[in-house]
Amino acid sequence: MERWAWRALLPWLLAGACGLAVLGYCLYFDHRRRSAPDFKRRLRESEWRGRHRLRLRGGAAKRRKECEKAKEHDAELREMKDTAKLQEFFLEEIQLGQVWLARGEHKKSIEHLANAIAVCTHPNQLMHVLKQTLPPHIFEMLLHNIPHAVQRLETALSDQDPTVE
Repeated sequence: MERWAWRALLPWLLAGACGLAVLGYCLYFDHRRRSAPDFKRRLRESEWRGRHRLRLRGGAAKRRKECEKAKEHDAELREMKDTAKLQEFFLEEIQLGQVWLARGEHKKSIEHLANAIAVCTHPNQLMHVLKQTLPPHIFEMLLHNIPHAVQRLETALSDQDPTVE
């Protein structure tokens, strides 16, 4: 073969060698996985988890995710000692409230707006703006949700620092 033919063939040979190396790597580790003493037990456990995960996809899994999100949210609230984090949290809650409101998810929107009011340094001014911009029925729902949000914030802050009474 001529020299130019080897140059054209070399990348294909390298690609084939790399492909064989990857295939060999996969086969080797698959053999190691299957020959492990606890392979069958772990396989049964993963199948069991997969079947039960399908059962939980309905209400229980959804409730679990909501509970995890609530715990994460409470953890964020505990970090509110820093004013920069407090301002960032306030702006984030306002934005999330607007996003959920635009999507028509009034309950989620109200939850975020109530959180923003709970951490706001001037809640009266914010309430005045919200009263002018929100539909009346949503503003009423927000008014009913504010005490709950304030209580959650106080609980989260008191859990963080046991010296605060």
